[in-house]
Amino acid sequence: MTAIYRTYRPKLFKDLLGHEHIVTILQNAIREDRLSHAYLFHGSRGTGKTTTARLLAKLANCHKIIEDVKNKNKGEPCDQCLACQSINNGQALDVIEIDAASNRGIDEIRDLQEKARLSPSSLKYKIFIIDEVHMLTSAAFNALLKTLEEPPKHVIFILATTEIEKVPITITSRTQKLTFKKLTKDIIMQKLKTIALKENIDIDNESLEIISQLAEGSLRDAESIFDQVTTNNGQKITIKDIEKTLGISVNNNITILLQKLFENNLDEVLNIINTIVDNGYDIIHFNKNLIDYLSKVIALKSNPKAINIFKLNLTENELKKLEELANLSDLNRSIELIKSLIEAHRNMRYSPFSYIPLQVTLIEYLNKKANFI
Repeated sequence: MTAIYRTYRPKLFKDLLGHEHIVTILQNAIREDRLSHAYLFHGSRGTGKTTTARLLAKLANCHKIIEDVKNKNKGEPCDQCLACQSINNGQALDVIEIDAASNRGIDEIRDLQEKARLSPSSLKYKIFIIDEVHMLTSAAFNALLKTLEEPPKHVIFILATTEIEKVPITITSRTQKLTFKKLTKDIIMQKLKTIALKENIDIDNESLEIISQLAEGSLRDAESIFDQVTTNNGQKITIKDIEKTLGISVNNNITILLQKLFENNLDEVLNIINTIVDNGYDIIHFNKNLIDYLSKVIALKSNPKAINIFKLNLTENELKKLEELANLSDLNRSIELIKSLIEAHRNMRYSPFSYIPLQVTLIEYLNKKANFI
């Protein structure tokens, strides 16, 4: 069975969600015959870099675009010609994908150079997609640089990376850089709703919101989580199914915990931690989410205008709760708490009892607060 993220990978630029500015740049380039010889796609994981690289390969080689000005001006590959189909199926000999994480040495780049010198076998352009390009060795980067400086006219390089700061400036300066931002919760939900409809999956909006938030801006991660949950639970999905499958607590435990902390209610705080542990949820993941949520509380407490940023990824009810917690909180004490939680997160990974560093941190916080009062 094919993974959902592969089944529903965009085949046309109009299906590429959240990157309209990049789509416009690439479509204008094909219309004006100004395709660059080298692109550098950079951004977070799962945001569409490799998918866009394959779409660009189709755009540059689509027979109907090459033969017909009207199709060229549309800026979309036809997705029907032999070139488009062979790229879709991964059978195009002139589209070469390289994973630099496992092919990072100078020998691999020298092999690439030899292939680049040869004319395309069937397409107009020979496309080299180098994923995780930041993993190349220094010698490999130097060899790649020579090709980028004097590239054959029939070659387009598409470099992709999640860590652009590790790519030498000599490389980046010879490419057209395009930034792939994390996708908003609403965009991810839109795609998941479409998939659920086509797959006849019964899932409510709240569950879709939770999956979208867990993905942290990565559409691929969201689709993988969705795939995992549906595989394990069938055609009807609830929040409990998500918790059971992923081994995490995704309900309102975090907001309740923070509320009880701000109210100095130690009994309730310990009850929540014990409940999470007893239910077998991942306490380290819970603490990570607690840190992330508390950072929002701190940001909103220090600057009420930050609510406009959080509107992109939180529902109305979540925004209301966030505002309530910000009003309850003390800014300086919250900053102390988040520093302690980060330290606890480090210790939890190496503790034989992973919940203890978190529990001790919360007790210390309340004890200091009680003494302060």
